[in-house]
Amino acid sequence: MARTRSDAETRAVGHALTRVLVARDLVVLSGDLGAGKTTLTQGIGAGLGVRGDVTSPTFVIARVHPSTVGGPALVHVDAYRLGSLAEVDDLDLDASLDESVTVVEWGAGLVESLATDRLELALRRPRGDDAGSGDPDGPDLDVTDLDGDQPRRVEFTAVGPRWAGVRLPGE
Repeated sequence: MARTRSDAETRAVGHALTRVLVARDLVVLSGDLGAGKTTLTQGIGAGLGVRGDVTSPTFVIARVHPSTVGGPALVHVDAYRLGSLAEVDDLDLDASLDESVTVVEWGAGLVESLATDRLELALRRPRGDDAGSGDPDGPDLDVTDLDGDQPRRVEFTAVGPRWAGVRLPGE
């Protein structure tokens, strides 16, 4: 688990994650609206050295950001508007999986069949009344004096043998 107190720190977690990411890796992001999924993906994009601004692909569903440094491309998907496994299949994500790091926002329950090995990240931040006292799942998240940024908790779940022994950010 990693804790962040700002968008910049959330990006830094994504950037740090690229030290262990390789082509064929599937990263599935979950969290409420505004939890920092795209922000974390921006850090991944920066760490991979990809071309173009990494922005939410909500309306285009998926964007491919080619590497500018000879590494894997970043395939960034927002599955929020997808309602079925058939719609995920229509994206042909498995066609680019071998050459890319694929990051799917809102992909839980939809993309697990793409890869036996995957990294699931849950981004959590205080909401509503919790914003004044910290995250209800962890009262040690203090939200005072943050100049508009809110603390986040990034929880990592490594699935499959590819992740055995891999040290993730915050561990």
